[in-house]
Amino acid sequence: MTALAPSWMASVRAAGGGLLDLLLPAACVICRRPHRPDVDGIVCALCLSRLVPLTYPLCDRCGHPLLSLSVPLPEGRRAARGDTADTPPDIPTSSTEIPPCRWCARLSPALRAVRSVTRMDTGTGGDLVHALKYQGWSRAALAMGRRMARLDWPLDVREERTALIPIPLAAERLRERGYNQATLLAQALGPLWQLPVWPDALMRIRHTQSQVRLTPSERTSNVSQAFAVPRNWQARLRGQHLVLVDDVITTAATVNAAVHALLDGGARIISCVTFGRAPDPGDRTAPDSDFTRN
Repeated sequence: MTALAPSWMASVRAAGGGLLDLLLPAACVICRRPHRPDVDGIVCALCLSRLVPLTYPLCDRCGHPLLSLSVPLPEGRRAARGDTADTPPDIPTSSTEIPPCRWCARLSPALRAVRSVTRMDTGTGGDLVHALKYQGWSRAALAMGRRMARLDWPLDVREERTALIPIPLAAERLRERGYNQATLLAQALGPLWQLPVWPDALMRIRHTQSQVRLTPSERTSNVSQAFAVPRNWQARLRGQHLVLVDDVITTAATVNAAVHALLDGGARIISCVTFGRAPDPGDRTAPDSDFTRN
């Protein structure tokens, strides 16, 4: 009788779950249509298929779309090969000489690599972040974390990364929201990468405004010296390659401020992963099919 109890209880739970699905069918947090829950839970497969990835080709370091080869190089720079008398000196003529990445210039030198899943200006990426961040759908982090886990990284990052560090939320916003969305994403990602999550290794030490309506320069000033590593974590971070986790990266001001705090706290180098990335003016919206890399 005792041996049959677990099986009997499992059958009751399954029946109860089926009845609950019948009375209250699961609905997608984005499109609100009923759907059968699967590994992605509260986000339907159709809405997840409508996430728009950053457009190939991407920068090896920051993962941002590179400019098209038809865009002129900076003044005074020539193509590596293939120049002719009829070729303007500022137009690349070879796939080995591409315009430099504009997005890398905004990153701290200590940032080894940055990756993001989706654009925020099109598709369902912005809706999914909004559901997690402002509508209380904390379980959306599971589907988002699975997409973050699939991102491609340089070999040294995959071999060296030792822990995930969520960007800390201001205490007031944490009380209002009830959770830190970056921590939920890190907790979803950690088991998939087999990495620990250290949510207490970085703390926010002063109040900052919301970054949403600030200019890039205002964002930088707003988060300057806003983070610190607690003293009891400094020995543990020493010499480590850490991965910052956040929901969205826009100007990289918050990430840069967190990087500086982690370096001061003993870390050796930092990478960063986010679910969404805000586009820059001039970003391509379609892949560059003519681009080849040697």
